[in-house]
Amino acid sequence: MTQHTLQGRTEREVTWFQRRDFLQAAAAWTAMGGFAAAQAQQRSNIVELRGDALLNGQRLMQQQTIQTGDSLETGPNSQLVFVVGNSSYLVRQNSRFTVERGATLNAVSVLRMLTGAVASVWGKGVPRQIVTPTLTAGIRGTGVYTEVFPEQSYRSYFCNCYGTVDMNAGQDRTVSQSEYHQSFWGEVEPKNGRMLTPAKAINHTDEEMEYLAKLVDQRTAWEIAGRKGVKDGQGYMEERPPSAHPAMNMQR
Repeated sequence: MTQHTLQGRTEREVTWFQRRDFLQAAAAWTAMGGFAAAQAQQRSNIVELRGDALLNGQRLMQQQTIQTGDSLETGPNSQLVFVVGNSSYLVRQNSRFTVERGATLNAVSVLRMLTGAVASVWGKGVPRQIVTPTLTAGIRGTGVYTEVFPEQSYRSYFCNCYGTVDMNAGQDRTVSQSEYHQSFWGEVEPKNGRMLTPAKAINHTDEEMEYLAKLVDQRTAWEIAGRKGVKDGQGYMEERPPSAHPAMNMQR
């Protein structure tokens, strides 16, 4: 398993993909044709649900379907994996967010996070956003990890695991182009005059992103390249100086 750093999360939370029940569920999801087949057959788009979760304030059941426009909340020791259109989502425990509707019922326009953590893989398509209390990320086609820390006044963490993302926090704006985990903090108050600052890669693993990509028939950038980079939050295959991070060279 690849090296990872935890901050307020447990080893068990980031090794969920190793469980036999998930591997069986993921294999069944792929073998049955993924999201398009589930929609055609009126089956649930939930790949796995562990513990308690709420859908629009009511208890979520495994056989239900999550649609754009829905609000979701996971309880303690819970986890949810689901697919909408060409995007897949892993929701960690104690998370609250909404999936806002785009041009069609199965197109997510905004993932609006209030608290907690979501790993997600997004297929190419029209521009979409992930919005937290302190940052906005414009998604194209990419794999990302987002976490909101309520104990830090809802400071937000965002990792562009691979792909291109338009980053925005306060008056700070930059484009993140990542080959291998480029990470940011969306600050609550300016830090050295910046609202968008560099971060280390925390609380998620390569394997998590790889499994999410498989659910929507994709591969991560490092799987395509056949090699992995330096997981320091800089976002590159080779080691770079701190000044190479896009949060250090922003337009205002």
